[in-house]
Amino acid sequence: MIIETRAFARAGLLGNPSDGYFGKTISVIVKNFGVQISLYETPELHIEPRDQDLNIYKNIHELVESVNLMGYYGASRLVKAAIKKFVEYCTQNSIKLNNKNFTIRYHSSIPRQIGLAGSSAIITATFRALMQFYDIIIPKEILPSIILAVEVDELGIHAGLQDRVIQVYEGCVYMDFDRTYLEKNGFGKYEILDPKLLPKLYLAYKTDLGKISGTVFNRIRSKFDAGEKQVTETLEEIASLAEKGKEAILRKDHLTLFDLINRNFDLRASIIQISERNRELIDTARNCGASAKFTGSGGSIIGMYQDDEMLNKLVVAMKSINARIIKPYIF
Repeated sequence: MIIETRAFARAGLLGNPSDGYFGKTISVIVKNFGVQISLYETPELHIEPRDQDLNIYKNIHELVESVNLMGYYGASRLVKAAIKKFVEYCTQNSIKLNNKNFTIRYHSSIPRQIGLAGSSAIITATFRALMQFYDIIIPKEILPSIILAVEVDELGIHAGLQDRVIQVYEGCVYMDFDRTYLEKNGFGKYEILDPKLLPKLYLAYKTDLGKISGTVFNRIRSKFDAGEKQVTETLEEIASLAEKGKEAILRKDHLTLFDLINRNFDLRASIIQISERNRELIDTARNCGASAKFTGSGGSIIGMYQDDEMLNKLVVAMKSINARIIKPYIF
């Protein structure tokens, strides 16, 4: 029997990047893009590599592009690290695994390194497949923290819980990462919001703006850990936007939500340097009358639009800067 599991892209709607700093966020799943894991029993354990894992390139320029997008390692390391952390979780919790092996392969349609959480989607889908294969249940509230540990502990990637929470819960989720609660329980406070209450949302992205998110947040992490006042106060204000956004969503106060989305990006830009081409995405959307902020670390944006006329205007404007636009499928 072949086990097939999926995990989808996500977009941070409000509050990011405060999730890595005991803040608050609202995130939505983006089912337009996803990862599929296929797993089946075999005599030996085998992780099937994808093209990016084979170190075969058309020319030196393709090699450079690959390194710029994914670093010096392919995505198979994510699967390997996920398997290791899964086994460690089971060992620590006295869960005995059946003595059987498997072959695992992955396929992803999530554009790489543009802030849509493609890496954590691979790990999330891998955990779902392993849980099904070994008939193991990991509590839903704990699973995102374990997935995060795969990247932080095993691979040394700086990240927060937001991506893993929304990819486990899906839909639209408000997250409170209060430090005391998080350190006591090992997970945050997660509240599911009805996606039907959301306004008209668009997502725009440039596939040639990819960068490894850990390299973006390393600089902020060092300043946060040093207690730099501007950084800590700005992250606190960014977190407060998510709390205000939750109330706005529940009231269907779309005007307030519109302003909060714009404010989120403006605050972020005050502590993180924004490249001209990334800012071009934001400016292009705002010039069309839409709100705009990054979905994650850069390369893609999310915001609100008013009507089909504005959406069409967005499509034309984004095409002029070689960007693509979609309406995120959240349900």
